[in-house]
Amino acid sequence: MFEPRYARRAEAMRASEIRELLKLLEKPGIISFAGGIPDPALFPRDAAAAAYAQILADPVASSQGLQYSVSEGYPPLRAWIARHMSRLGVPARADNILVTSGSQQALEFLGKLFITAGDTALVTAPTYLGALQAFSAYEPRYDTLRPESGNRTPASYAEAAALNGGSVKFAYVVPDFANPTGETLTADARHGLIALAEELDCPIIEDTAYVDLRFAGESVPAIQALDVERHGGDLNASRVIYCGTFSKTLTPGLRIGWVCAAESVVRRLTLIKQASDLNCSLINQMVMERLAVETYDAQVAKAGAHYRARRDAMLAALKANMPAGVTWTTPEGGLFIWVTLPRHMDGAEILQRAIVEAEVAFVPGGAFFTDGSGKNTMRLSYSLPSEAQITQGIARLGKLIASL
Repeated sequence: MFEPRYARRAEAMRASEIRELLKLLEKPGIISFAGGIPDPALFPRDAAAAAYAQILADPVASSQGLQYSVSEGYPPLRAWIARHMSRLGVPARADNILVTSGSQQALEFLGKLFITAGDTALVTAPTYLGALQAFSAYEPRYDTLRPESGNRTPASYAEAAALNGGSVKFAYVVPDFANPTGETLTADARHGLIALAEELDCPIIEDTAYVDLRFAGESVPAIQALDVERHGGDLNASRVIYCGTFSKTLTPGLRIGWVCAAESVVRRLTLIKQASDLNCSLINQMVMERLAVETYDAQVAKAGAHYRARRDAMLAALKANMPAGVTWTTPEGGLFIWVTLPRHMDGAEILQRAIVEAEVAFVPGGAFFTDGSGKNTMRLSYSLPSEAQITQGIARLGKLIASL
């Protein structure tokens, strides 16, 4: 088999364990708690069909929608996103917004923008696997953030980065209902992270894919909103880069996300976008703008009630079926519960047996750590299986774990 001489960064590329596990959805009988996939029962199908039909029936709109477009994004959609950010306490204008192909593309662009081989990226342990994939192609060194329990001093982070031949380029967090833990950063932790980033003179990448899926507890201000407030309401003075998406609230299939940041950052990201895919599908952006205007708040409310019922079913099943020594998080929103097993257990080994013996799938937690730790953890998603399937699947999984 022919194998050319690949770039060095290609050797660090690995298949996503999550994407590979999604293939199990096609196997009959498997109850999958693996992918954090939105329930298609929530998708606004009728509104999407009507939007496409209206655009395609209009000669002017259809000619526009099926054509190339500007890299920054469809102006009415950027305007809606700017208004949405203002509701979150971030006084954004359209020039602060770049539309991306989901927030995953935003993460890849940010890795390309900031990381030179050997630089350091600060991430939590565990953290979102997709972010590690996006950043790792640019050969960073990773160091660990502990926003709730207390980070190290800025000097220690900077010195460790310098010893590796680079500098700290950014801090990356999923502050609300994090993937994979389901946990949310407190306001104090957010303020502490801003202070750390100021001392290190680096950006914060705020990944907010799940922020609107809150169904319990009190909302916490966005890190970007807190930072903008510290700068007298000037978004262009903020070091926080906000990555948002419609994938979890409206539909992932249109592949529409966004970056909200200082205009200087957006201009550089736009150059990367031009070299990557020119622009996101314009007709999809036009449809998404209509869906956002017509359905966003109602969809958010509907999704919150839907996922709360499934979270409650999974928490009840875990309590009823997991043996002593197994613990788990209690998320106030989002799609995930994080399970910690006794130290001697290995989630990856349990998965192999779970698929065969219990017909249950999940994501082993080790995939979310940069240093190979976390083997005795697992991520469970309650987004796709029904409440009955959740009850049945957790019972099977608990019986298997108890036998070990």
